Amino acid sequence: MSHLETIPVWLAVLIAFFVVLGSTLVLLGALGFARLASFYDRIHAPTLGTSWGTAGIIIASMLMASYLEGRAVIHELVIGIFVMLTVPVTLILLGRAALHRDRTENSPLLPEHVLTAHRKKVQAEAEAAAEAEARAEAEPEQKLPVEDAAEDAAEGRNETGAPS
Repeated sequence: MSHLETIPVWLAVLIAFFVVLGSTLVLLGALGFARLASFYDRIHAPTLGTSWGTAGIIIASMLMASYLEGRAVIHELVIGIFVMLTVPVTLILLGRAALHRDRTENSPLLPEHVLTAHRKKVQAEAEAAAEAEARAEAEPEQKLPVEDAAEDAAEGRNETGAPS
């Protein structure tokens, strides 16, 4: 008779529940990583899946090991604590590093509320130039008297418009 055959049904169901729950969360994190479009979206799904998925599997492991050894086995908690602490910190560091990189490169992927002052200035200048160009196209071109005199002189006419 193996050790697994000695586990009562109620405990086996509880262990199976936590294993399935943890595995499902890890799978959802992996699918989110594969399916989401931007880097900023992608870093959230695996982080949540890893943290909570690991917690579910660790709880199942603690229950099983505690029953089989006849004493409380909690050294899995050390693993869980390290995972629960390091994964979110890694998420924050990766996110901040990517945001810093995108801000310095003025990436077009950044949303409006995180634009750098330089990029806002460049956008404002581009908008002002586009408005000025639109106004210039809307108004008919007016020749200055100096331009008219220069054309007349080039064509050999005097101030009255008669050929000279």
